Amino acid sequence: MNELAWRTWAEQMATGLALVDGELCLRWLNPALVECLELGFRNAVGQPLGLLLDDADEGAAQAAKVLAEQRPTQWRGVALATADDRKLSADIALQPFGDGLLLEVHVLAEPPSTGSPLSATLRGFAHEVKNPLAGLRGAAQLLQRRVDSEDLQALAGMIIDEADRLGALANRLLHHDGAAQLGPVNIHRLLERLCDLLLAEPMPPQLRHDYDPSVPDLHGDADRLQQILLNLARNALEAGARTLTLRTRIEHGVRVGERMLRMALRVDVIDDGPGVPPALRDTLFQPLVSGRADGTGLGLALSREIAHEHGGELRYASRPGHTVFSLYLPLERTHD
Repeated sequence: MNELAWRTWAEQMATGLALVDGELCLRWLNPALVECLELGFRNAVGQPLGLLLDDADEGAAQAAKVLAEQRPTQWRGVALATADDRKLSADIALQPFGDGLLLEVHVLAEPPSTGSPLSATLRGFAHEVKNPLAGLRGAAQLLQRRVDSEDLQALAGMIIDEADRLGALANRLLHHDGAAQLGPVNIHRLLERLCDLLLAEPMPPQLRHDYDPSVPDLHGDADRLQQILLNLARNALEAGARTLTLRTRIEHGVRVGERMLRMALRVDVIDDGPGVPPALRDTLFQPLVSGRADGTGLGLALSREIAHEHGGELRYASRPGHTVFSLYLPLERTHD
């Protein structure tokens, strides 16, 4: 692959990339790195490598060593210099590239001081999935252009939409504060989107609906709430359920932690699977706890964290053949 073709490919990458010449000056940066550091591309090109780094002398020494020895190296926990003086650090891979160097900059967003260990884990996970998501989206775009079937085009469009949604979630987890993007949310729209995704799978489940049409819009982050619903449904199917019932109700006087919600939305995901194993019932929502050998144990922990973020709660009741996960969300706006 020549350099022009390589740059075209690299511009689509979510990982920050930079080319440095033999004089240790920046020759090119991809959009991901420019956006992360909030640099102007034209102003950065031609500047010393130290422009990107908090410790310019150490960066020059590391780069000069790689150039001299022509061997790649990994540089851990490097403090980056940003245009707005944010505190960012990164792992940087340096490797010879032509007559200069290629830098791969993997930014490590620092979790908020009050953040949970789960949040830190999810940030790491979010970082790892961004590049595969970009590749998945690109492949779906190509497929959408090349097929004639409207059904296949719609399926490819669904993949693109989900890749965009997950990419946005990953970006917000990697952002400095990871704040939710709040606005009006129609829960039935999210449930119908969930059904579309499940019915597109090779062995779709049987789906039943029991909606309360009087449920009003709630105030929340649609992408994150969609993630809860996906996690609950996928957990049920991977545990062996073949039928899912999606139910919505309005409840009054619901206690969530130390708060009493005057009016709450309850969303139930009911499955006919084998139920939650007794050994997991007390720890089910903890990170890295899973009932499957190939499970990550992050889905339910993330789901409860998102519910708490919305001022709500996630609960369950289970027996063989009938498990109900209930998501409670306030229907009055919560205030920090």
